[in-house]
Formats: sequence, structure tokens, C-alpha cells
Amino acid sequence: MVSGENIANGPAGSRTESSAPWRAPSVVERELHEASTRGDWSAFFDVLAGADLFVADSADRLRSDPGTIQCTPYWYSTVRANCLPLLTEGMLPPPGQDTVFERASLGWLADTWQNRGDSSWVVINPGSPCEVFFPVTRHHRALWREHVERVNKDRGPSHHRLRLRALEVGGVTSGPVAHGLALAALMMVNNGALWNTVAYHGDGYSDQKNRLEEWWGITSREEWQRSQERLLTADMVGGTAGDFVLGVRRTLERDFGGRVEVTHWRQAAERVVRQDAEDDAEASARVAEVRRIIGRIVRYEERFRADGVLESEKSITSVEAWDHGRAAAMARWGVAARYCDQQEAEWALVRAGRVSRIAYRSWEDFAAAFILGRCLHFDEEEFGHWYTDMYEAHRILITDPKSPWKTVPWA
Repeated sequence: MVSGENIANGPAGSRTESSAPWRAPSVVERELHEASTRGDWSAFFDVLAGADLFVADSADRLRSDPGTIQCTPYWYSTVRANCLPLLTEGMLPPPGQDTVFERASLGWLADTWQNRGDSSWVVINPGSPCEVFFPVTRHHRALWREHVERVNKDRGPSHHRLRLRALEVGGVTSGPVAHGLALAALMMVNNGALWNTVAYHGDGYSDQKNRLEEWWGITSREEWQRSQERLLTADMVGGTAGDFVLGVRRTLERDFGGRVEVTHWRQAAERVVRQDAEDDAEASARVAEVRRIIGRIVRYEERFRADGVLESEKSITSVEAWDHGRAAAMARWGVAARYCDQQEAEWALVRAGRVSRIAYRSWEDFAAAFILGRCLHFDEEEFGHWYTDMYEAHRILITDPKSPWKTVPWA
């Protein structure tokens, strides 16, 4: 029990005893533990208000009744009551096929909780040194809402985004799997996701499945496997106009031993498409597309150099990185959606790292190519959030000493 704690204003109990210092798996658990140990419940709920919480559910039940959450309380002798257990992200167990976890939040609890006869308590991270029990009353829910509103006001409702986050205990930090995970670091930083874990739950089982269906058309293991293979072989960018013109420039630079003028590049690409076209109408259309895409690439590279994304004397060799980075992310998304297991994901991550090292010479080269691929696909030369988000994630990854691009060697 927390000494002197008023049950009406804060948690009723927590684990504060310890024979040795506890290493929290991530910053969230460490800050929760520190706040509860010193009895600073205002700080505790500020941390909780900005954290993702997860509730266990049955995969079979969710498949038969999607779009719902079933909260199952358990008896805890500490408070002699049924309590709903909630876990922070760092405390989640490895993904299994039977039990899955759905994402919740303190705001969700404040807004949707209905006191039932079987449960009027919540326990955060049960069985751990940062275990805390607290009752659920109308007063508590109003207090939680105040914390959520304050955190959203101070940090913004998307405060979890554009942050480098990692498991400090139990994460992958070196070796081929770490290299593969780091290929997806731009996306993980952009989304504020833990970058260094294969045992990935994402935003929860249902959200991950829904996103794969919405963005990729993936609704089964077989569809996930096909998409994963296409990404690992750079088949999704292969054959695109961007892939073609960059290939022409790469050949010219190899033949001439250095950078080539844009005019020379454009003329060479136009000759190729005219030779391959079946008639004048097709040739004219393809030449127009070549001119358009080369112009876009040149202007993106100029912006990248000005922003420090691309070194002044370098050009981007290919956009295969766009597929390689997404392949690394797809491996983890497959685990979260239960379309693959961790061993299969690790195999894909190692393979993604291997093909990316063949195509690029450094994290800097890979990053510029990945961002160009993303911009060609989404941005339409607007330099909107599809670019600015990547620019900010790139800045974090090249400056933070804990970044995998600083700690995991490219070669």
C-alpha cells in the first residue's frame, strides 16, 4: 500500500518494495514507477494520459465479433476486488495466436467506463514493480479527463508521433535483425512506435488488421506473404517511371564515371522509351512522363540537399529503399496482425537488411532513397506532410545518439 494515500484521490496500492533496482522496459514504465514510488500521482497520471494502454481479448472472439472490446476483470487479493488489468506497451508479452491485445487509453477509460457489479477497479501492469491499483468512480474519471486534456494541450493530441522510442530491456540492439528493424526506423519514428522489437503489437490487433486491409488490401496470411515477397524483391517500385529513369541515370554515371548533366540524362531516357514504343502516340506519352518524372526527381534532390537529407555531391541511385523499408515494417505488421510468427518476421528482416546493403552504401544513402520513393508515391511535389514528416524523422535519426543509425553499423 502507498503510505498515506487517500483512496478517494489516487491509487489504493502499488508495488514499491524491491530488493534490487528494477530496469523498466521503456521510458513509460520507468516514469510510472518513479512517480508511484515517490507518491506523485499527478505526474503518474500525466504519464499514463500520454501512454497507450492495452487490454487482453480473445482472437477467436474478435474474429467473430469485430469492432468490439470485451474487458475481462480478475480477482486481486491486494484490493480484494475484481480489477480490469491494463498493460503499457513495454509490458506486453510476445504476441500469441489465442490472446491478443487491443489498444485503449486513459481518455478512453474516462469516457467509456461503466461501473459494473463485477469490476470497479483498474490495475496497471499487474505483477510488475510498476503495478498500481486504483478505483474507478465518477470523480476519478473526471480527474483522468483533466490529465488527458492537459497533456493534449501541452504536447498536442499527436504527441506520440515523431519520437524515437525503443525498448531499453528486451529490445534488439545489434546484429542482422537490428539492421533490418532499423530500415523501418523512419516510419517508426514518424508514428512514435518502438523501433527495436520483433514482438510487435502495433496499435492493437484490430487496428493493425484494419490498416493492412485499408492500405494494402491484406486480409489473410497468404496476401501478407505475397506483399512481403514483393517488397523484399523491390517489385512494387520495380517498373515504375521513377525506377526506370533512375536506372538510366545510374547506367550513365557508371559509364561516365560520375554525375551526368540533366539534359544528357533526359535525352538518354527519351531515346530508350522511343526505341521501345510501339507507335508515335505511345512514344510521345512516355516521353512526356519521362520528362515529368526527371523534373520531379531533380527538384526533390535539390530540396533534399538544401535540407541536409542528401549530401551536396551525391544523387539518389534508386528507390528500392522505399520497398526495403516497408518490407521491414511489413514483417512487424504481420506479427501484430497474426499473419506470421516472430521467426518468420526475423527471417524477412534479415533478408531486407541483406538486399538493402547490396543496393546502398550507408544509412544516409538508404534514407534519401526511401524518402524520395515515399515522395514520388504520395507527395506530388507539394512538399507537404509526406515530406516534412520524413524530414523531421530523418533529423531525429541522424542526431539522436541512441538512434539505430548511430548504433547499428550499416555494413
